[in-house]
Amino acid sequence: MPCSPSFVEHTLDLLSGVGPVQARRMFGGYGVYHRGAMIGLLDDDELFLKTDEETKPRFLEAGCRNWTYGKMEQTRYFRPPDEAHEDPEAMLPWALLAVEATARAEAVKAAKAARLAARRAEAEGAKKPAARRPGARKPGGT
Repeated sequence: MPCSPSFVEHTLDLLSGVGPVQARRMFGGYGVYHRGAMIGLLDDDELFLKTDEETKPRFLEAGCRNWTYGKMEQTRYFRPPDEAHEDPEAMLPWALLAVEATARAEAVKAAKAARLAARRAEAEGAKKPAARRPGARKPGGT
């Protein structure tokens, strides 16, 4: 179900403590972005924040509900506690956990991309013929 514009605006205000955040339409809901990386999502007028192995226990200890989509049983997104939805100060610790989880995920992605680029460069270097010396004849040429 779609999110109301007033809920989207309220959520951006709640998350403002971490710095500028934006909401972008996504699959009938919204993705919530901080510095270009997705830290949460909005679905049916509810906010769910991104977690990882380090932050997920905090959400579980607080009794937070996991976001599910279709038949997916586990996702990395959890709804912050009800009291966090009251004001930006109460939401800040939860929003920071999402920012930290996202930063770690982005670092892993960047490291994988760097390793892949290095392998490609190495493979391309192995395929290139050796450079000819100036004035040298082509093999088999006259």
